[in-house]
Amino acid sequence: MDKKLIVNVTDHETRVALLEDGTIAELFIKRRDDSDIAGNIYKGKVQRVLPGMQAAFVDIGLRQAAFIYVDDVLRDDYKEFEQLFDNNNADAENGDVDRSVPRTIVTRRDCPIEEIITEGQEIMIQVAKAPIGTKGARVTSYISLPGRFLVLMPDSDHIGISRRIEDETERNRLKNLVLSLRTDNFGYIVRTVAEGIQKEKLSNEMVFFKNLWEKIQAKSQTAPAPSLLHQELAITLRAIRDLFTHEAEKLIVDSHSGYESILSFLDGFMPNLKDSVELYEGAEPIFDAYNLEGDISRALKRKVWLKSGGYIVIEHTEALVAIDVNTGRYVGKYNLEETILKTNLEALKEIAYQIRLRDIGGIIIIDFIDMEKNSNQEKVFNALEEALKKDRSKTHILPISEMGLIQMTRKRIKKSLTRMLCEPCFYCDGEGYLPSRQSICYNIFREILREARDMMGVKLTLRVNPDIAELLHGEENDIIVLLERTIGKQIVIYPNSQFHIEEFDIFEVLKE
Repeated sequence: MDKKLIVNVTDHETRVALLEDGTIAELFIKRRDDSDIAGNIYKGKVQRVLPGMQAAFVDIGLRQAAFIYVDDVLRDDYKEFEQLFDNNNADAENGDVDRSVPRTIVTRRDCPIEEIITEGQEIMIQVAKAPIGTKGARVTSYISLPGRFLVLMPDSDHIGISRRIEDETERNRLKNLVLSLRTDNFGYIVRTVAEGIQKEKLSNEMVFFKNLWEKIQAKSQTAPAPSLLHQELAITLRAIRDLFTHEAEKLIVDSHSGYESILSFLDGFMPNLKDSVELYEGAEPIFDAYNLEGDISRALKRKVWLKSGGYIVIEHTEALVAIDVNTGRYVGKYNLEETILKTNLEALKEIAYQIRLRDIGGIIIIDFIDMEKNSNQEKVFNALEEALKKDRSKTHILPISEMGLIQMTRKRIKKSLTRMLCEPCFYCDGEGYLPSRQSICYNIFREILREARDMMGVKLTLRVNPDIAELLHGEENDIIVLLERTIGKQIVIYPNSQFHIEEFDIFEVLKE
């Protein structure tokens, strides 16, 4: 599979697209006003402890206070019971460690949050999930520092190997190599890209980690709370660290300054990859040259059409994302069950693709078209599992329920593409619906009846949106006739193209 990283850099925005065989598979965006702070380490101050929620709010210097759950608060006896990171949870392909596993596994006994931290206490934390909507950042005091080949966990002593390294001999070699090289009782996760790596490279990265962690700790001793102690790499360099060579063989960037920055970064970490970096100097915008803008626009739409004529509908709610599969224009060739199966199989590939591209996280409910045969249900479930293997984010899928639903979760670290590039509709305030034109006409009818009692003029003027004016002059003209007869006044309708569809003004004319 041909994989490339396409980087578009401007003063106000940086976009990084991962292409697989010419199709955009993942998109990363960083804007000046963006709150992509996942991975940053802060010295914070506990604002409020909530025993009823077993959580606390922490001031880290942002507009919204961060949120920390009791299982994410580091305890002094953590290493004594540390057994959290087994090989099944040692996949750090996103450059982070999955901190969603309950810490009760580690501590083995309940410990109320009010006995661990107190209001006003200063605490070192790391952002596990960036702020999303009205929710503040989710933070943890279990620090992890991702590198090219390793992830350092200074609060653990566990050695984990990425589950994508399947050869048992290589897994053992890497584990023994890390154990022989470490000089401190730190934990490490060996990343997939480290497969076959030589001892010297691992040793150099471990020395780098040791120096970095010492700097962070030293800064924490003197810095006020709240303050930033360590900032995660910029989006372009992060993509290079996490995706280059393992996920992509070539990087193309359209900015001279970005090109120089990338080469400088590679000089210190991966000098052998410099020849794989290319400066794009074409007249056409780089994302247009690779036909990416259309795919991005399509990823923001609620309805996505399938090649067969079927379609899927993706709905974002406060608690979850619902995906519905429909046959649409596809009528099949032989029988209904076969038509349904083919639609579901085609849809699941698009669903897996859209989930990854849109970076949808949290709870996801997929409503496939009902299938009568259990064998067909298994085919769809197994095919979805296979399609999701390309996704670097951790997913968990439950079998199809009796109601034909698949429930799954996907690890969420940052805003989805929709939340990042869209905002609530200023017409409907994000509700997704507007009153019908007929309903608006009837609202006007009731409002005129209310106000007419206090009006002394000889006639009324009504200013409305042109669409509503056309309806009141046409299909709904009878309500104007009824109003004129009821209030005894003439009503003159004026269209105003500047008016919102729901907006209207009523004025009285005192004399002719």
